[in-house]
Amino acid sequence: MNTKIIKTLIKKEMLDVLRDKKTVVMMLVVPIILYPLIFIGVMQLMVVITSSMEKQDYRIAIEADDGGGFLHKLTENDDRWRDKGDTGDSADTTDEEDSYTITIVDAESIDDYEAALEAEEIDVYIRGEMQDGKFNYDVYYISSVTNSSYAMNIVMDKFDEYKEELTQAKIKDAGLSIHEILEPVIYEEKDTASNEQSLGSIMGSVLPFMLIISLLMGTMYPAIDTTAGERERGTLETILTLPVTNRQLIVSKFLTVAIIGMISALLNIVSMGGIAIYMYKIMDMQTDGMSFDMAKFYPAILVGMLAIFAFSLFISAITMCVTSFAKSYKEANNYITPLMLVVMFTGYIGFIPNIELTQTMAMIPVANICLLIKNMLVFKIDYMAIAVVFISNIAYAVFAILFLSKIYDSEAILFSDTKGGLQLFEKRENLKKGGVPTVSDVCFLVALTTVLVLYGGSMLQLKFGLGGVFGTQMILLLVPLAIVLYTKKDVLETYGFHKTKITGFLGGFFIILGFYPINIVLSLIMISLFPQSADNVINTFSSIMNGNIVGVFFVIAVAPAICEEMMFRGVIFNSLKARYRIPVAIAAVAALFGAYHMSMVKFIPTGLLGLVLCYVAYETGSIYPSMMMHFINNAISVIVSCYPEQIEKVFPILYAETASVSDMLLLTGAGLILVGIGWLILRRNHADYK
Repeated sequence: MNTKIIKTLIKKEMLDVLRDKKTVVMMLVVPIILYPLIFIGVMQLMVVITSSMEKQDYRIAIEADDGGGFLHKLTENDDRWRDKGDTGDSADTTDEEDSYTITIVDAESIDDYEAALEAEEIDVYIRGEMQDGKFNYDVYYISSVTNSSYAMNIVMDKFDEYKEELTQAKIKDAGLSIHEILEPVIYEEKDTASNEQSLGSIMGSVLPFMLIISLLMGTMYPAIDTTAGERERGTLETILTLPVTNRQLIVSKFLTVAIIGMISALLNIVSMGGIAIYMYKIMDMQTDGMSFDMAKFYPAILVGMLAIFAFSLFISAITMCVTSFAKSYKEANNYITPLMLVVMFTGYIGFIPNIELTQTMAMIPVANICLLIKNMLVFKIDYMAIAVVFISNIAYAVFAILFLSKIYDSEAILFSDTKGGLQLFEKRENLKKGGVPTVSDVCFLVALTTVLVLYGGSMLQLKFGLGGVFGTQMILLLVPLAIVLYTKKDVLETYGFHKTKITGFLGGFFIILGFYPINIVLSLIMISLFPQSADNVINTFSSIMNGNIVGVFFVIAVAPAICEEMMFRGVIFNSLKARYRIPVAIAAVAALFGAYHMSMVKFIPTGLLGLVLCYVAYETGSIYPSMMMHFINNAISVIVSCYPEQIEKVFPILYAETASVSDMLLLTGAGLILVGIGWLILRRNHADYK
């Protein structure tokens, strides 16, 4: 690769990006000026709030026939109170600057204590009465009112002291030892964590999240500018006419965004390091004997910087992939919002206790960086996990760059018109008839139906049981249909409502008969791996199967064969097939179909079923055979569940929680033979169809 050309392109991209004042502001002003101002401002605000709360006048009313016992405790040896009677006059006030004052309000002057609390005429109302030889006090306050909540804390502290004094007095009157009765066991906490570990634990919860977000913000604007911004300015076509390859162009753009991201990350580290040093100096001056050896944090700082730089490569490539589909700054900002939400949500993992950086967690983007920095700050070092974090982030970046190069190799994506975008929110009169939904519309459809099924479907199933399951199927049928009709798409082409030969149905029949025993083997394996998830699935399925057999058969076998097929093998598959290669479209639909069933134990078996159904739909050019296969698969499950005694006599392995290796091999072998027969029939049908 010609490095001279790449250097020239990087210089050009840098000049374009740095001319944008927003990028410079996000890269320089935010970490260097805004972070310290926010930190100092928050600290000062907390000091002001705390100080103001300590100087407040809290109004407390007491209605208790305890001889003034608690009232005396509330005010004894304390000149920070005053007594207010019916006349509203005050007495015995204090000018003490750094303390609160308590105003005792006559309870008889209050007609309705709830109204008085709501109107903030009083902060706390105390009512006490004798019950079973003990005084029982009810303390009324409003937690949503700051003064009332703070006054409640004061009162409860006084009650603790009052209860302790009364207890000691009773023990003393009984002639017993207060020390022996109240302190039969003496214990003392001994925190073996060093000062550095304590400080690192606090920083490890907040610092990774702030670094992740700031790095995303630092790469977001240059990524938008080098992709959507260049397309909006109309300079992308000019660059593509230059004697440079697409790979050189991609590498230069990626390195530009990554370099700016690394600079932004470095500035953020320096800024937050300055804040940490400031905190250390403040704590050192305010604490007696507490000191920190900052040299112990040097390995954490070094590894953290390297991790952030590795993450910069990954997040730069991902943001460029997302923004490359946009045609303007505004559209790119809309596309980047979901990515930002995902990164923020994943970054919260640093705040969750007891989540360790295992080798599995080390492969999860964003989460691995947060957990790595958190572990390093508390001096937990796992060299294998560290290596996995670095390798995985670099590998993800490489895959993203390869995908980005595919985008720039596709003229349909680079120079597409609104036909490839989200058409659902376009004016209907501007849309042309025909074709299939765009990939953007499909992505929106998947997101919308997922939310509706999660919330609406779950509520329907909890309230109506089997009827709620049918309602969920109606969501999968009607929502995609509404989108297809609104965007004026060809219904027959979108859903694959095409005629096919009888051999298509015959091949699908043999394939689904063969796939069912294979799926049993896969399910047994998944049950052994995820037993808890399997129990949840069994309990849910059992509750549904308690209904009328005809209703169960219709909802479990017939409805999904129509509704799920029309959505997954219809709208989604045909839309993806029109844009991507067939293997990619089939794999994507299979993954979505497996994820839709929302169970770890069902993901792989159901995903493979979705793959088989997609394959048959592609080979036959019609959705009807896959509908038949889906019906047969679910119908067998219903029969096996509703007639266990009869079926177990013939096929006992269907009810076994575990199976021997020979049984699994027998099922797999028989299944593969049937699948092979169906495949041969479909291949002949495919040749005739083509």
